[in-house]
Amino acid sequence: MRDGAVAKEDDVLSAQIHAAPAGAGPEAALAALPGKTDSEQLLALILKSLDDDKAEEVVTIDLRGRSAMADYMIVASGRSARQVSAIAEKLAERLKEVLGQRARSEGKEQGDWVLIDAGDVVVHVFRPEVREFYQIEKMWMPAGRGPRA
Repeated sequence: MRDGAVAKEDDVLSAQIHAAPAGAGPEAALAALPGKTDSEQLLALILKSLDDDKAEEVVTIDLRGRSAMADYMIVASGRSARQVSAIAEKLAERLKEVLGQRARSEGKEQGDWVLIDAGDVVVHVFRPEVREFYQIEKMWMPAGRGPRA
């Protein structure tokens, strides 16, 4: 469950992404996030995409200062293998529009667990049963801290 502060921040990010001029591309949406680093802008775009595609139980893990592989990791669920694959496909399309190159991904064909490497942000989309089995977010969460929704 989200607390009020997090929900308000999400609303602000969503409003800022939608504040780009009508007909403008995804680059304009990223530019509408003043004061944010490139990885924070990418994170906001990915979270918006996951929200648009009805991903469930989205958890953001801040890896800055803890790993050289990425600044953020996102773990999310889809209700079925078909939805997991569709979420990953749509995210890859949106990232290609913004980054100008295809983000690397693995596992889309099976739809159990798809990994999307967007550079500064790594995204894992699971079927619920697979996510529960691997519990990947527990490996990366700082001791004594809960997930950031």
